Amino acid sequence: MNHQTRLQALSAFLKAQRAKVLPQTVGLPVGTRRRTPGLRREEVAQLAGVSTTWYTWLEQGRDIKVSKSVLDCVAAALQLTVDERKYLFSLALETGSGAHTLVEDLPEISPSLRRILQELRFCPTIISDRHCHIVGWNEAASHVFLDFQHIPVEQRNMIRLLFTQKEFQRLAVNWEHFVRGFLAIFRAYYGQYVEDEWYERFLAEMKEVHPDFDRLWEQSEVSSAPEVLIEFRHAKAGKMLFHLTSLQVQGSSDLRCSIYTPAPDSSTESKLKQLMERSLSPSDRTD
Repeated sequence: MNHQTRLQALSAFLKAQRAKVLPQTVGLPVGTRRRTPGLRREEVAQLAGVSTTWYTWLEQGRDIKVSKSVLDCVAAALQLTVDERKYLFSLALETGSGAHTLVEDLPEISPSLRRILQELRFCPTIISDRHCHIVGWNEAASHVFLDFQHIPVEQRNMIRLLFTQKEFQRLAVNWEHFVRGFLAIFRAYYGQYVEDEWYERFLAEMKEVHPDFDRLWEQSEVSSAPEVLIEFRHAKAGKMLFHLTSLQVQGSSDLRCSIYTPAPDSSTESKLKQLMERSLSPSDRTD
């Protein structure tokens, strides 16, 4: 993102995080004259030990000097998580990874990673890159989500599919909760790769075409690897419960492995086995 866009992103993030902090959680009186939820700017400044003017300028996205020590104080005042703190530092200090490339070809999956996909037979698994493009999946994922093979390569972006594919919208019992988890991961990438202009083009496209995306994106959630329990209502298998575990694949391609493990105290795995068995031709089935 360019310099001005980065400052605008910083402004939006600080405003959203300030609105999430309740006064009573930081020892401040609630009062009766608050027009908006969360803390006031002067209260954040007080908690961070900085002047109200300086914090106001920071939140307004002005081009001012900041230091790591002061940002630490702001992060503490806003009760930021580790991932949110990293995002703040990336925007305020422009300390992304610097890994920017004009080549947007999808990375190839190594033979060993393909083997892992195959071995996770009853755990739907998706491999994606730092743009959330889907570059690999296993058979279980095709049965639970959709057959990505039928989606054109250039459209296999997980964020885009969540808003364009009715299969995803019908699948998750709480669709917004499901989407927010992916957007939190996407925002973590967005802060990490501040020099990659692809993100600005993609965000502009999504905001223009999908109003729900703009609304959910403005919530400014950040998480590099959320672990959540997700409930699906599958058209053929019914209720399914999965624990989502997101792992980073070490290497130059910056790939992510999202594994949906059937909840142990549910019938999800047996339902998935039956679903996959029904898709086999008679000659492929085992007795």
